[in-house]
Amino acid sequence: MAFPERFSNLPEYAFPRLRALLDHHPSGGAPVSMSIGEPRHEMPGFLAEVLGAHLDRFAVYPANEGIPPLLDAIRGWMARRHGVQVEPGNLMVLNGTREGLFNAALALCPEAKQGRRPVVLIPNPFYQVYAVAALAVGAEPVFVPATADTGHLPDYTSLPVGILDRVALAYLCSPANPQGAVASEAYLRDLIALADRHDFRILADECYSEIWRDAPPPGALQVARAMDADPERVVMFNSLSKRSNLPGLRSGFVAGGPECIRRIRQLRAYAGAPLPEPLQHVAAAAWADEEHVSASRARYQQKYALADRILAQVPGYNGPEAGFFLWIPVEDGEAAALRLWRETGIRVLPGAYLSREVAGENPGRGFIRVAMVTPIDEIEDALKRLRNCLFG
Repeated sequence: MAFPERFSNLPEYAFPRLRALLDHHPSGGAPVSMSIGEPRHEMPGFLAEVLGAHLDRFAVYPANEGIPPLLDAIRGWMARRHGVQVEPGNLMVLNGTREGLFNAALALCPEAKQGRRPVVLIPNPFYQVYAVAALAVGAEPVFVPATADTGHLPDYTSLPVGILDRVALAYLCSPANPQGAVASEAYLRDLIALADRHDFRILADECYSEIWRDAPPPGALQVARAMDADPERVVMFNSLSKRSNLPGLRSGFVAGGPECIRRIRQLRAYAGAPLPEPLQHVAAAAWADEEHVSASRARYQQKYALADRILAQVPGYNGPEAGFFLWIPVEDGEAAALRLWRETGIRVLPGAYLSREVAGENPGRGFIRVAMVTPIDEIEDALKRLRNCLFG
């Protein structure tokens, strides 16, 4: 019996790999999980009442594109946060942005570009759904280093013209997972101009946009509108997982040009899993409120300051501009993660698990990703143990 070959070269996903690396070793102390980006700040307190008021709506099939109150709440947030007016037809609710980031490739990537196999650009390291989406549509994934030399963002403008002419889609994560780098307005303008010249779409993953150190990161759709770019040029994704500490709600959205969203909606109607209506009401209440977001952000800003102080003497350490990950340089990420677990009980993710090897180089190999999601007193103790174990 035959099986498809297109996914045969996928490595094991990051977290099963981590379990295989660590779980047959005893922990060297009370376990502290800093490997997964699961926010632990409190959920907004008003959401239970909203859910209770709409429990009867579990008895109906949910709207595929999103209920009007949720679409209106997201539109209101887009206007407040980015100064962008989004028409209801240019927006769709997602069951978590991973679904949207995958399905957007299925809906928007052509079978060929200029008569050749299309290319999907992917920053390296990256959120792993980008790669499987490219393979699912038969495109060639091109992994572009996002290292200190490039400001921890991919320099797509440096690629050869022969590759750029074949590009159909380019993924961009800003703030970046795992490095916490932010794409400036100038970076976004250059990327949008590049996409105009070579006629490709940008899939802008902005799920960490509301956790920042000094200033709110610009949005790709915001910059595209200011440039009067083709409305189909940028497709933007965001969610409540990080913004509102609601990863289990699985509520996100995609916004873009009318034709892009029409095609994504059409695919969703056939093969998607809409968010249950009571949860859509919960999401609407969360998007409409900023107070809980500001309070959560202030706690992350305290964590930045704490990490900067504790890790100040670590060679090559740079605190993130945004997001909640530390991207800490080490000699070997796997060896460092195993040593931390065996000697301290701290669980972190080797950077190589978020990257691909290209021309013999894996840009994540010399890093560990540390998620600052636990309470601040726990983080303070864990970071001191991490520093003393690896750099003491």
